[in-house]
Parts: sequence; C-alpha cells; structure tokens
Amino acid sequence: MANQLRKSLSGNEAVATAMMQINPDVVAAFPITPSTEVPQYFSSFVANGMCDTVFVPVESEHSAMSACIGASAAGGRVMTATSANGLGLMWEMLYIASGDRLPVVLAAVNRAMSAPLNIHNDHSDTMGARDSGWVQIYAESAQEAYDNFIQAVRIAEHKDVMLPVMSCYDGFITSHAVENLMMLEKSDVQAFVGPNRITENKLLGDTPIAIGPLVLPNFYIEMKRQQLDAMNSAKAVVLEVAKEYEALTGRNYGLFEAYRLEDAESAIVVINSTAGTAKNVVDELRNKGQKVGLLKIRLFRPFPGEEIVEALKNVKAVAVLDKAESFSMAGGPVYADVVSSLYGRADGKIVMNYTYGLGGRDVKVEDIRKVYEDLSNAVATGSYERFNYLGVRE
Repeated sequence: MANQLRKSLSGNEAVATAMMQINPDVVAAFPITPSTEVPQYFSSFVANGMCDTVFVPVESEHSAMSACIGASAAGGRVMTATSANGLGLMWEMLYIASGDRLPVVLAAVNRAMSAPLNIHNDHSDTMGARDSGWVQIYAESAQEAYDNFIQAVRIAEHKDVMLPVMSCYDGFITSHAVENLMMLEKSDVQAFVGPNRITENKLLGDTPIAIGPLVLPNFYIEMKRQQLDAMNSAKAVVLEVAKEYEALTGRNYGLFEAYRLEDAESAIVVINSTAGTAKNVVDELRNKGQKVGLLKIRLFRPFPGEEIVEALKNVKAVAVLDKAESFSMAGGPVYADVVSSLYGRADGKIVMNYTYGLGGRDVKVEDIRKVYEDLSNAVATGSYERFNYLGVRE
C-alpha cells in the first residue's frame, strides 16, 4: 500500500489537487459557483510549476467543453469542471463528447438549475444529463470526490469504455466544507493513472482517424449501439479499477455501498452527501433494535440495476430519495431506475419516493427518521403514499 498524507481540504481543493497530480495535457474551464474553485486552484498549480498542463480560460462553459472535445480528439488527456447552468450551457457538447467516444473527465459540482436562480445544492444538473452518454460517479465526501476523480481517468480511457466521465459531488456541502482526508503522493497517482492511452487512435496519432463526421441512417444506429455496449462495459471496468485502487490506498469502492443491509427490513436508497446523515440515523435506529439499512449509489450511469436488486432482495420496504424533480408525475430519476430494475425481478416490495433538498434545503436527522418511520408504518399497515416531498411547506 502506498504512503499517504493526511490533509484538511475542501472537496474542491481535493479535486483540484487530484487534477494537478494527474497532470493532464489540457484543462479548459469557465468559472461558475460552486465549481469555480477547482479551476482557480488548478490554475495556481500550473502557474507555480506544479504541473505542466495547458490551462485554457474560455468565455463560456459551451466553449470549455468545445475546447475539451478538440483537445481530446487530438489525443490529449483532458479535464474540466462545472456546475448547474454551466453544465446546461454545455448541453450540446456533452452529447458530442460521448458520441465521439472522447474520455474527458469532468468534475461536476452539483447545484440547482435556474429558475428561480439558486446557487445551492441539488442534483438537477447532472440528473438532467443522465442520458447524455457520460459515465456518472457520485461521492459522499471530499475523500470520495478525490478518489473518484483519480479512478475516473482509468475508467474513461479503458479500451472497453472510451467514454467521458462525470465525477459528481455536492455543491457547498462537499465542495466547500473542509474535511480530513488521505492523499496519495503525486508519483503514486501518476503511476496509477498511467500514460495517456488514447493518443495513437485520435486525430494527431500514429494512425489518425476521422472524428465527428456526418453519419447518415445507414450507420448512425450501429454507432449508438456500440456506445451502449461501451457503457455496459463500464460496470466491470469500474470494479476492476476500484480493486486496484483499494490495493494502492486501502479504501474500498464498488458500484454502491450497502450499509447494514444484511438483515434490514427497510432501507433508504440515496446519492451523495445525504448518505452520511442517513448512516447516523441507521446506527441510531439499529441501537433501538430496528432493522434498517442504507444503499448509497456510487455509479449511476450505467445504472447497476441487477446488482441493486440483489442487494435489496430481503428488504420489505424501500424509500428512494431524489434530490431532483423530474416533473414526470411518476417519481424522480433515481426512483424510476430503481423501480424499473425491481420490476419482474423483485416484485411485491413497498417502494416509496421522496423528493428532498431542492435548492439546498437542509436535510436534517429528523427528516431521515421520518422516512424510516413511514417505511415501518407501511410494512405494518400496507398503507402508504408512493410519491412524497420531504421537508417542504405545503
């Protein structure tokens, strides 16, 4: 196991440090709260000679992703960061990056989409981009944000994947809060990510190829099917990379974290920092004899449906928490994927959906307690509301 240093850093500084340690060829970025600190810290690392990346300050997020696409298509290892409306302004280019199979790594610092204008945390930005063809990995803490960003390079550039990756973590809650975490030495990070794996097969490589040509109906659907196959391959690659990372750091990662689920009768499914609050409630209720558990999703795209079904197979009632509103009138995005996965594989379970935390609304211990109380009542009575808002003034 590699030597590691204990540091006290914010999530943004931890991710910017990971970026510096990786030393990519190009970083193109435009500031937007709360991701601004990532390129801000990183540009200071470049200015101070701590890495030799070409840093490209651009005039908008659309331009940032456009520059990343050009640099990646030319064979470079490329990264950026954004949030909320910045991700929205990249929208066209997200699909181009994934469709052209360009392994860009994006630090996506989750923030509510306008309107109304709000700079605080929810998941409406990256959940809106969930079908854009990017691998999506989510982090509970600054430690996980740092670790995920390093692993994302290996996942994106793997020959069976070759897709861009969003490394997502909660704005302000994770991005700005200072936490204690363990950091690798720069040399160990560079040894782990290894050399750029894409140069030989791009515009300027030894065997240059066309990138982004017009494709008509006789080939388009086959290319999308290949993209789907690559996304499907990402699950195995995520686990393979995580196993190597555990050998390096001692920290274990999977497709999700199953917390005290072995004999749980009810469970919450959640993403990102709220998992920390929920774990505390799980421990509290376990001490009172209640069989409750938690499933924290790490990999959201591709969605590990079969594996989640297996993890929840013994649970009688499940509450899926969504920090984004899909306006489908049929539940949030995480709920939709969980229910779709359970259908035909584990029918008969009580599955409830809670929309919560929009625009940075505090998620309190008593809110999570209420969810477990609702689950307990649903198991006891068979009566429950399928779709719920948590912590809202009706």
